[in-house]
Amino acid sequence: MIDFAVIPERTALLNVDMQNCFVHGSPFSAQDGLVVQERINRVTARCRAAGILVIHASHVLRTDGSNTGLLGEIAPVVKQGIINKGSQSAALHKGLVVDPKDILLDKPRFGAFHGTDLELILRSRAIDTVIITGVATNVCCETTAREAAVRDFRVFFLSDGTATFDIEDVSAAELQKATCATLGLLFAQVLTVDEMIKKISGAIWQADPILELRSAEERRPREAPVRQNVEAKLRDIEETDHQ
Repeated sequence: MIDFAVIPERTALLNVDMQNCFVHGSPFSAQDGLVVQERINRVTARCRAAGILVIHASHVLRTDGSNTGLLGEIAPVVKQGIINKGSQSAALHKGLVVDPKDILLDKPRFGAFHGTDLELILRSRAIDTVIITGVATNVCCETTAREAAVRDFRVFFLSDGTATFDIEDVSAAELQKATCATLGLLFAQVLTVDEMIKKISGAIWQADPILELRSAEERRPREAPVRQNVEAKLRDIEETDHQ
């Protein structure tokens, strides 16, 4: 299995379609949307702390639906305006933590690259690696992962940071497994959220051990033993630097 390196300043997190209609409460919401959202918030917070760019992509159409096109024939519910810009159903879910510094990206179709300026946003910052989370695993997340891979971006795809729904007699679990297996073969490095967080932490430690120790302290404000250990290590590092 491929093992990509994480270089924070050259990495972006793409949270895909964490919108009301996809996260919870509609016929095509991900079964574990709310649970996955909490995991996404965790990895997003870690990315921000590491200086990794955070982008929230939303599948939205024009307010008047004028760019619906064939999508409306394939998915008739779209004609009802469920993902039209400005509708409550198309808004980002209130449980998703969004920072003012995050980038909000509207995409008219399934992939985050098609019909958007995402590639310009990434290339202008010399970003060559993306982390993908969101819903649905086998629709917009997979499409975005494939689009990124064929553009020579390194892709991390989070197996428990994405979620989907049943399709007829094929369960969400089966679709999740098949999608991750396919992407892991040729398009991405597939990791869990915890594995991704560990990988990011390792990258920060290599670049700046003191920063990572301070970040660890901030993440565990109620764990006194950890704080004491961090402070001791910080003193040791600073004393070594002065010698």
